[in-house]
Amino acid sequence: MIKPANGMRYVKFLSQLHQQNLFDWYMEVGCRTGRTFAPVRGKTVAVDPFFRLDSNVVGVKPQLHVFQTTSDDFFETGFLAKNKIKLSFSFLDGMHLFEFLLRDIINTEANSDQNGAMALHDCCPFTHEMTTRNLDNLPQDAWTGDVWKIIPILQKYRPDLKMTVLDCKPTGLVVLSGLSPKNSFLKKNYDKIVEEFTDLTLKDFGEDKFFDSFEYTNARAALAEGLPFLRDVSQSPENVLTPEKITP
Repeated sequence: MIKPANGMRYVKFLSQLHQQNLFDWYMEVGCRTGRTFAPVRGKTVAVDPFFRLDSNVVGVKPQLHVFQTTSDDFFETGFLAKNKIKLSFSFLDGMHLFEFLLRDIINTEANSDQNGAMALHDCCPFTHEMTTRNLDNLPQDAWTGDVWKIIPILQKYRPDLKMTVLDCKPTGLVVLSGLSPKNSFLKKNYDKIVEEFTDLTLKDFGEDKFFDSFEYTNARAALAEGLPFLRDVSQSPENVLTPEKITP
């Protein structure tokens, strides 16, 4: 049986998260309007191939670096490594096909602080229709694609990661902590994983098997507790990177 995420809306959760936490470096993939990174107070990297910014998304950020390109092309530039940026927290909400999200996870972890974390959107679908891979016949309403597969993939191939599945409406937030930036296991096994999971549907995998493989964590309660999985990276000291030091 499908178990929808019925907690607080993810946009409100992210807003409150950034009210409570100051991250040294924050990255967001899949930003579009910028509403989810607008509340960020730390240095920020925003990546999206088609921005539609219509409000002040800079706010009090000391730095905002905007890349209007795909995440693959962004990571290929090596911008983060060139500027010795270690990501404290990242929000990945890009292309809703699992192989794209898997690459984003691989590249994000490699460029993260060892105490950092990342949040993945849309991994908890509430209908089968919204999980389609058919880009020519997308549902009129919500579309999560098949990024739900990331949960069983990480459970199988990276059980060392701490996975917290928040009950944020409408399709959950999966927070990964306990990162290992030098771990290359997913990268080395990428082709194998893609071959194994591409043709798999949620019905084939089994609704019960999928939703029984994790328990939702109450997002409101997690905020009230101070988000323990972020304590080691929040409020990290500012390592000032002045504009003249930025390498494109």
